[in-house]
Amino acid sequence: MESVIPPLGTVGFAVFLTAVLIFGTKENSGGKAKPLGWWWVLAISMLAGASFAAAGWPFDLVPKLLMGDLLGVVDAVLPGLSLPALGLTLMAALAWIGLTRRQVAVIGIFLFYVLAGSDGTLGVLAERIHQVAQDLAK
Repeated sequence: MESVIPPLGTVGFAVFLTAVLIFGTKENSGGKAKPLGWWWVLAISMLAGASFAAAGWPFDLVPKLLMGDLLGVVDAVLPGLSLPALGLTLMAALAWIGLTRRQVAVIGIFLFYVLAGSDGTLGVLAERIHQVAQDLAK
């Protein structure tokens, strides 16, 4: 019996989760399913961002550019400030800014994508997603 999961891959998984976020955050869609809750939006955007980071080229260009250029500028202004610290600071600011679920989803995918490329805990998650996709493809 053929499995549905192996052909999906990391990019397919990330695109699937992004589609779930796009359609799941639409208010009054007329469908039978309710819009996703805030915690679901954050959890799915974290998985989608880590999946894009695990997908490799060309999706790894943005974290590489940010790591080299942005961190160089930030380190010149505030020595010792890292990308994960900037991400957490942005997450704290976003918690008190009034955003819609769709805005949280889009910003969350990008934020978690960059954080997954910064070799922190989300970087480990991105590696695990890639490893699981490779194991399922065998």
